[in-house]
Amino acid sequence: MESSFVVIVAIGIASLFGLWIILYFIPVGLWFSALLSGVRISLIQLVFMRWRKVPPSVIVTAMINATKAGLTITRDELEAHYLAGGRVKLVVNALISADKANIPLNFKAATAIDLAGRDVFEAVQMSVNPKVINTPPVAAVAKDGIQLIAKARVTVRANIRQLVGGAGEETILARVGEGVVSSIGSADSHKSVLENPDSISKVVLSKGLDSGTAFEILSIDIADIDVGKNIGAQLQMDQANADKNIAQAKAEERRAMAVANEQEMKAKAQEARAKVIEAEAEIPKAIADSFRSGNLGVMDYYKFQNIQADTRMRDSIAEPQQKPKQGPKGTDSPLK
Repeated sequence: MESSFVVIVAIGIASLFGLWIILYFIPVGLWFSALLSGVRISLIQLVFMRWRKVPPSVIVTAMINATKAGLTITRDELEAHYLAGGRVKLVVNALISADKANIPLNFKAATAIDLAGRDVFEAVQMSVNPKVINTPPVAAVAKDGIQLIAKARVTVRANIRQLVGGAGEETILARVGEGVVSSIGSADSHKSVLENPDSISKVVLSKGLDSGTAFEILSIDIADIDVGKNIGAQLQMDQANADKNIAQAKAEERRAMAVANEQEMKAKAQEARAKVIEAEAEIPKAIADSFRSGNLGVMDYYKFQNIQADTRMRDSIAEPQQKPKQGPKGTDSPLK
């Protein structure tokens, strides 16, 4: 009895497992749902999807949604897009939204956008509801040297025809920032920009910044504009400081040259004085030679000594008298 009970349990488990295998490869419930929704697909095709590693639920659900929305999409197209790595559900939802919004979008273009890595469903939604992009603060300087810091809000709409190969939001932000800088830089005064901020929007919009991008710019609004630094005055101050430093360097150069010339003249004076001393040293030798040769007598020598003494006396009289040095208590210290 026990062995027969075990056999019955084993047969039941094997039957359940076999039924699960059959239902897995032959999704009868999914086929029945498709049949009730008006989607014609056979059980054999569902089995083949399993063998091709394509989930039948994804394909059948997409076909049901498309059929209910009035779109005609074949099973082979959906399978090919899935096998290519596409997102079938997003593509079908995008096609349904585009059809309801009267946006021209076919299956081939939608799959190309999806395979390019862009969210085609979000792009369709952005075509219906434009998106607002806030630019970071853009600093620019007017012709009068005053810096202005502006923030803009760019309203864009997705351009379905240029989603493949078109530039993204970063390019839009870069171009708008460049347009704001050039518009403020061409203004004669920062006051005119503060009075008419819309002049920036008009100039930027006239440049066609959305060419070659995946978006269409609807409007550019200046949300905020602030006054920054006085760049012109700062540049003038920096230039004045640079000129001052250059002038100081040149003056220091001239002073150094003057000091060098002074030292050179002192050296030349010392050299000349050394030559004079050297020449004076020859005088006693000449006098001795004159005595030996008889050209100079004793009286002549005495007269020469008297003349030298008179000259030293006149020099001492001509020099200013030195003040006597004061002692510790204000008394004159004795001259030594």
